[in-house]
Amino acid sequence: MTTLPTQLQHDLQALAGEGGYRDATERDVTEMRGRYRGGSTLVLRPKTTEIAAAIVSRCAEAQLPIIPIGGATGLVAGHIASENQTGVLLSTERLVNIREINSTDRQLVAEAGVILANVQAAATAKDLLFPLSLAAEGSCTIGGNLSTNAGGVQVLRYGNTRDLVLGVEAIMPNGEILNGLSPLRKNNTGYDIKNLLIGAEGTLGLITAASLKLYPSIKDSCTALCPVASPAAALALLSQLQHELGEFISAFELISGQGLHFLREHFPQLPQAISPPPEWSVVLELGSSAENELKKLAESALTKAIQKDLILDAVISQSETQRQQIWSLREHIPLANKKVGAIVSFDISLPLSKLALFIKTAVPKVQDFDGNLRINCFGHVGDGNLHFNVFPPIDKLACNYRSQQTEIRSAVYDLVQKMGGSFSAEHGVGRDKVSELLQYGDPTKLEVMASIKKALDPNGIFNPGAVIDPRK
Repeated sequence: MTTLPTQLQHDLQALAGEGGYRDATERDVTEMRGRYRGGSTLVLRPKTTEIAAAIVSRCAEAQLPIIPIGGATGLVAGHIASENQTGVLLSTERLVNIREINSTDRQLVAEAGVILANVQAAATAKDLLFPLSLAAEGSCTIGGNLSTNAGGVQVLRYGNTRDLVLGVEAIMPNGEILNGLSPLRKNNTGYDIKNLLIGAEGTLGLITAASLKLYPSIKDSCTALCPVASPAAALALLSQLQHELGEFISAFELISGQGLHFLREHFPQLPQAISPPPEWSVVLELGSSAENELKKLAESALTKAIQKDLILDAVISQSETQRQQIWSLREHIPLANKKVGAIVSFDISLPLSKLALFIKTAVPKVQDFDGNLRINCFGHVGDGNLHFNVFPPIDKLACNYRSQQTEIRSAVYDLVQKMGGSFSAEHGVGRDKVSELLQYGDPTKLEVMASIKKALDPNGIFNPGAVIDPRK
């Protein structure tokens, strides 16, 4: 970014106070996968909502762009501004208080900079559960989770982040504070402003705190790894288990054999319960707030599934160590992908009824470009979210296919659109997928989004270039 006017910089530093500003680090200006880099700039780090509001007011007066930043774990360049843009990064890193935990209301109020794992731990200390669970939970923040409407592995049971929020506190683009923290489960008093801000990726204001739903803690759980013949068999298994086990199902994850081979190559220390790696497998997690002998229920249900040829085998965890080993396989897949280096990565969602057909159709469509391309298809199949990633052959690098990236991306997204899916399931739009939103988004929706942006942020100071086409 270009240099701020000296007086404006001094004003902002004075408002931020001692310890309230710093120079940008590499983490602040680089997308996690290294695909985008912004210019270095001033990072403002307010310690209170009131200080944040004063900063936003001064930026609004100067029409200075503000790029909100939390844990910087996003994958669509949501916090990466262009190098030639004047602006500031507004960080929530000092908004780290858990203001309240109310067991009666089953509510927790956390400031935006609180690490997700710390929210989980605070709930656990009160014998309650905050169910949002992500691979990045040790570094991502609640503010970022809300801004991107994060998904994760338990959407099947608890919903996306949006479904876990009762209310928000936020700084609007004019510097005014939205006091929306509330424990109320029912509140039909006009427009639901919190749901405009959730998923807006910092383009409509800065979320500074949130009132979060808590649930009874899990007293009984069971995890199983089940090889299946195909994605279609995995979906048939899900349907049967939902009839038999109902709301006990917390997660249902699809893993491809290619993903397990990547793990053997780059994380050989991880124990794999089934050898050789099956072509497809499912991770099933059951959970209950009461002792329901879930292991016995799982054994019975999976025995029936074997008899119906829905699964080829089942490994049911017998200890917490074994449970963690199964989940470690799933959680290390993105890390192994990064080591291999993808040509193109997709975060897509489809109707469950179309998911198996999509995989069956998309794999040969991609391999039309090169029959030796490797595809690691995995993800939260229980809610229709697939991570469909394309990798070079063993003896080649992703950079060798740079000229074909656009064609591969279009081929996959066109198929997703044809099957009624979405080009972004849980990662958001950021700056990375603005062109896809313009191409595949409903025109009326895009016009409404542009109108909302103009109404709430008429000078376009909040996260310019993200989500909304700057030409609108």
